[in-house]
Amino acid sequence: MSEEKPWPDTIRAGDCEQHEPLVRRVLAPNPSPYTFTGTQTWIVGGGIGAGADVAVIDPGPTGSGMSIGDPPDANGAGHVDAILRAIQGQRVAAILCTHTHRDHSPAAAPLKAATGAPIIGCAPLVLNDDGPRADSAFDPDYAPDRVLADGERISGDGWTLEAVATPGHTSNHLCFALLESGALFTGDHVMAWSTSVVSPPDGDMAAYMASLSKLYDRDDRIYYPAHGPAVTKPRQLVRGMLGHRKQRERQILRELGKGSAVIPVMVQHMYKGLDPRLTGAAGRSVLAHLLDLQARGVVRTRNEEWELA
Repeated sequence: MSEEKPWPDTIRAGDCEQHEPLVRRVLAPNPSPYTFTGTQTWIVGGGIGAGADVAVIDPGPTGSGMSIGDPPDANGAGHVDAILRAIQGQRVAAILCTHTHRDHSPAAAPLKAATGAPIIGCAPLVLNDDGPRADSAFDPDYAPDRVLADGERISGDGWTLEAVATPGHTSNHLCFALLESGALFTGDHVMAWSTSVVSPPDGDMAAYMASLSKLYDRDDRIYYPAHGPAVTKPRQLVRGMLGHRKQRERQILRELGKGSAVIPVMVQHMYKGLDPRLTGAAGRSVLAHLLDLQARGVVRTRNEEWELA
């Protein structure tokens, strides 16, 4: 979630932009308060016009894009055609998904049908939430041909991608490291424009913090997230994100130090000036913090009210 001014994107949805010799992106037409300017599909391998094989990371939405809002956001149409234009004349060796929210993985199936490429990456996950979702619902049709474990690799002409397990935003979330260039494709786990939504029951704050620490211990040169600008100082950003989450935890404990409280009241006090469209997301993240604190024996709940243990 972000309370900052929008980042002015440098390309239009559907265009293909070269970021470095082995990395291009195609922006999907599904902007929203939760996707920013839209989902960024990353193409790894051979430059534009080259005949070498490529990998497609987070193929994105197909027509529906997101499932939030009233009426639901219907953007995303035409994105598969845009990817096919970008890879014209090249062979797709793999279609990789960081996780299975509907702004990331639905285009995998039609892209596979068009190219014959296998769907590789995160495990399938479909979950009925116990409250209003603040982010995109899970993709019930995602069917990978191969699930990658932490550290497993796939390779093509001049490129190697290694899976980096980063649960937290979702339990099945993976990042992908491009070994030849030091780039890391971070999906929704780390983004410069926003903090990731951690929405229970699948979103897990303890796992999310552990995954951030895992990335902090790495030496990746640059992050390419699924939404927002590239991250050119990865460890600095991750350090700040760890500090931000710890600050939120301290805010919660200060609120509960005044007496028992319900989540909507805590959100109102903690997120001053928040876009009303993001209130649900803030509540889910507060709940994730509370469940983590409860597991550590610091807080407890009674009839939806939270208090210090």
